[in-house]
Amino acid sequence: QVQLVESGGGLVQPGGSLRLSCAASGFTLDYYAIGWFRQAPGKEREGVSCISSSDGSTYYADSVKGRFTISRDNAKNTVYLQMNSLKPEDTAVYYCAADWLCSWYRDEYDYWGQGTQVTVSS
Repeated sequence: QVQLVESGGGLVQPGGSLRLSCAASGFTLDYYAIGWFRQAPGKEREGVSCISSSDGSTYYADSVKGRFTISRDNAKNTVYLQMNSLKPEDTAVYYCAADWLCSWYRDEYDYWGQGTQVTVSS
């Protein structure tokens, strides 16, 4: 059974850091691009970052560039999103998703995790 499981969310103060994990089971992450999306209450789900399968190229939304870092550990079948200098506007449910190529369009992705809540508040 193909499954993606996110973890690492929580409550953090502005300026703090969190590391999200996206662990895959039932398939090998090596062959997939992995995207991170987020959805805040009342807003559309938006792309945050993506890492390709072919050469490990990384992509970031302008809103997180310089603060977030995506990486993958193929040996652990896991992709990470390191989030630093967090802001209240980063508060959202964060999802990881898998597809052949990186895309900012959620409909392009075949597999999704259940999401993990990130709350940035003092």
